[in-house]
Amino acid sequence: MSAISTRTQRALLQGMPQDQLLSAVSPVLHELRAGTHTRHVALEKRLPFFSDTLDLECYKRLMSAYYGFYHELENRLLHSPWTVEGFDLHLRLKTPTLRQDLQALGVSVQPLALCDTLPALHSPASLLGVLYVLEGATLGGNVLRKQMSERLGLEAHNGCAFLYVYGTDTGRQWKAFMDFLGSVPLDAQARGEAVQAARSTFSCFEQWLERQEVLL
Repeated sequence: MSAISTRTQRALLQGMPQDQLLSAVSPVLHELRAGTHTRHVALEKRLPFFSDTLDLECYKRLMSAYYGFYHELENRLLHSPWTVEGFDLHLRLKTPTLRQDLQALGVSVQPLALCDTLPALHSPASLLGVLYVLEGATLGGNVLRKQMSERLGLEAHNGCAFLYVYGTDTGRQWKAFMDFLGSVPLDAQARGEAVQAARSTFSCFEQWLERQEVLL
């Protein structure tokens, strides 16, 4: 998982009309970006995608660990009593693509370990904070996909669809999420709840990957 970095953000925003730029720097997005930066960078440094030690078996273990986290977190989102009107979570689920990749890699999902420590969802704002991390994680996917293609010979059909889950629509999907996020009326307390949930998502994910022994 790698949420949006400042460099990626700038690249995606180049050429956007001014009204789009305004939505992209809404107060909640600004606070989420600032509030998660340290944890985002710390986790990104420990992910093994660019490590010399990454081989196909390591990749399988890494994607298995991702599955254990995404499966449980998305299931919690789907069954949460909290919802955000106007957002269709089903259209943005990543677990089915992870399952498809693992099957292509010859990994059965039934015996895989599932994460038992997840961020708390106690308000619509906290749900938005989790979604910020999950959606932001798609932005570096094309770079990772190319790296896995060059090093492991993996493409969407044989185990690498998750890393480029939105394909060429990645930028558009992130822009749509930013617009949605900026349109939700959140006061200072709710924005704080969103930031806390996003930070907790990073922490829970890093701790889970640590337990699965797939980090550097």
